[in-house]
Amino acid sequence: MQIGPYQLKNNLIVAPMAGVTDRPFRQLCKMMGAGMAVSEMVASNSLLWGSEKTKRRANHDGEVDPISVQIAGADPKMLADAARYNVDEGAQIIDINMGCPAKKVCNVMAGSALLKDEPLVTRILEAVVRAVHVPVTLKIRTGWDRSNRNALTVAHIAEASGIKALAIHGRTRACGYTGDAEYETIAAVKAAISIPVIANGDITTPERVKYVLEHTGADAVMIGRAAQGRPWMFREISHFLATGNHLPPPEVGEIHRVLLAHLHDLYGFYGEQTGVRVARKHISWYTKGLEGSAAFRHGMNQLQTCAEQVAAVDEFFNELAARGRRLQYIEELAA
Repeated sequence: MQIGPYQLKNNLIVAPMAGVTDRPFRQLCKMMGAGMAVSEMVASNSLLWGSEKTKRRANHDGEVDPISVQIAGADPKMLADAARYNVDEGAQIIDINMGCPAKKVCNVMAGSALLKDEPLVTRILEAVVRAVHVPVTLKIRTGWDRSNRNALTVAHIAEASGIKALAIHGRTRACGYTGDAEYETIAAVKAAISIPVIANGDITTPERVKYVLEHTGADAVMIGRAAQGRPWMFREISHFLATGNHLPPPEVGEIHRVLLAHLHDLYGFYGEQTGVRVARKHISWYTKGLEGSAAFRHGMNQLQTCAEQVAAVDEFFNELAARGRRLQYIEELAA
């Protein structure tokens, strides 16, 4: 998988997720085998660039190449300025968000709302591509709703505008995250354009990755929610694609170590107060589906310090390890 001058080590990409794909999570997924990880979206409004949140999102210190940063907005000039700003801050690839279905994004005509206005899509893509010397990629959905699927038209616009890779979430904006992903639409887009196509939506298991790559002809897959609390899935998928066999489930001790390292990275990145708050959802994702985790997760939400969180995590995983078993997930996780 190649994007501009960047040859990815594989075709497994971490999807941009607001509030999730911060630098600690991106680094961890790359360490666990992801070929690339796209940042959570950065606002195009220059008035926000000095905010603590935007400065954190533009922080790529020590991050493994390539550094891909997603920008969001609806004004071509503002998006072009945002692209230049983020390149100056270290971005090596700029990704444009035309896929987010969130109401607060669509209500300002950004994200997937842009798919309603194809001339504006053209102006935005051309402005951003002209603004920077790095590759520009685009993430879209299949359309606004089931009666207005225009992924194929937008894909042609993207290719003509100089976009270097196109990621498609196989749902319309109206679908949100419900229903089944439309892999047929992704396949049709892949057959119609020559730039790399990245398939996104319901990518949850090694078998599903193999099926999607074969069924759509996509050059890569983009994995989002399934990687939350399971960053090791990238090495599992790589192994399955290479051998047809599954790696054994991770051992309790390894997951304990991975989670602790992730927590300390979060605390260092955000500081204690925000770090504890951000860490809660990650701890919940790591432990969801494990025996005894429901009560543990409830108690975790009451803890207020890094030390308390770490002590609780140690106690929980030490109890699991004492039972001498690998992580045994119950049906809750599969659901």
